[in-house]
Amino acid sequence: MKKQDAKAAPLTPQQRLLLLDTWQRSGLPAGDFAAMVGLSKHTLYAWKKKFDTEGPAGLMQQPRTRAGGRQLSDLTRRTILMLKQSHPDWGCQRISDVLWRGPSLSASASAVAGVLHEAGYELEEAPTRPHPDKVRHFERAQPNQLWQTDLFTFILKRQNRRVYLVAFMDDHSRFIVGYGLHASQSSALVLEVLRAALTSYGTPQEILTDNGTQYVTWRGKSVFTRELEKRGIKQIVAAPRRPQTLGKIERFWGTLWRECVDTAIFTDLGDAQRRIGLFIDHYNFQRPHQGIEGLAPAERFFGVASEMKKTLQARVAANALELARHGVPRAPFYLTGQVGGQPFSVHAEGERVILTRAQGERQEVDLVPPAPASLTSPASPASTVAELPLPVCPVGEVTGLTEAAANAELPPGESPLDESLERLQAAFPPAEGGRS
Repeated sequence: MKKQDAKAAPLTPQQRLLLLDTWQRSGLPAGDFAAMVGLSKHTLYAWKKKFDTEGPAGLMQQPRTRAGGRQLSDLTRRTILMLKQSHPDWGCQRISDVLWRGPSLSASASAVAGVLHEAGYELEEAPTRPHPDKVRHFERAQPNQLWQTDLFTFILKRQNRRVYLVAFMDDHSRFIVGYGLHASQSSALVLEVLRAALTSYGTPQEILTDNGTQYVTWRGKSVFTRELEKRGIKQIVAAPRRPQTLGKIERFWGTLWRECVDTAIFTDLGDAQRRIGLFIDHYNFQRPHQGIEGLAPAERFFGVASEMKKTLQARVAANALELARHGVPRAPFYLTGQVGGQPFSVHAEGERVILTRAQGERQEVDLVPPAPASLTSPASPASTVAELPLPVCPVGEVTGLTEAAANAELPPGESPLDESLERLQAAFPPAEGGRS
């Protein structure tokens, strides 16, 4: 939604009737005609429905009322506006879900939309796109009937190093039961996360995976499959090239990226692991999920009134989201001065000091000495990780890998996968005159 410059005066019934008649005579799609006259296509459709059922009387100005005739309190209205100002990307349903979780401040999504409209916000409509084939959605009826697991990869910006994140999600509740972060996408990491999740939350009946080499092999049984069989868990393997089968955890990756990883600057692997764990705590216990009727995943996994949920939630940092996004808050630092008649300024950005000269030239000084590169240990400086609270979500850590590729020192931006691809390319050169 975006802010209007001024609130438009309400249209008279005659003006509405004229606009409705002009639209129908024009033959234009509702979206095109609405854009021409400064309305939304939903308004045109609403007028047409009213006219078809009630005639011209349906276009009379009706007094606005809240659901059930209940007027929102001033406190609720102010809270809606404060939430929108703090989170401009939140929609009406998200704000309504957050209000429902507060102390007697509930408001429907339509009531939220009314408050925002009165304050000068208008709905920004996304351009119409062709609808893809309808996907059949599935959901298990109870927690621990089915878990989903998948891997996600991103770059640690400060080190220019690729890392891999694995998570297990309960299908019924969307609750993340375990996660792990490492610099290689090994089966050892997947197994450690699985074991940590099983220890904390019990054994699921089934686990859904893709065809990744961490989960399946071309010949025989993978280490992961044998682990599941030993524990009496059935493995379900998604069909190739069907990512929507793992749609729930894929959507979680999108949420994690948009709300945390995309803008976060992690000090190193250990800092990233701790802060991603704090985001998962926020996701599990604090963030309302529209796919489960506005509940937080923990409320569906344990039950809203569960004592175990209350015990775990009490350990979740109240500012888990801010800690995940920005790390430990630092005291502001800023200094200006002159040297040889030339002005300069110095300010801090996280662990770095930025020197800005008169011409705008910036020079960065990293206050944290680079730690020895390690693929097997997520250790971080005590000044960052030790100050962050421990996540509630179980984490699987790999302290030693037998794969030679995982133990090798790699330059920033490379991974064992890069080496494997290079070996394959060398072993199978393109045929002369064929595809490359």
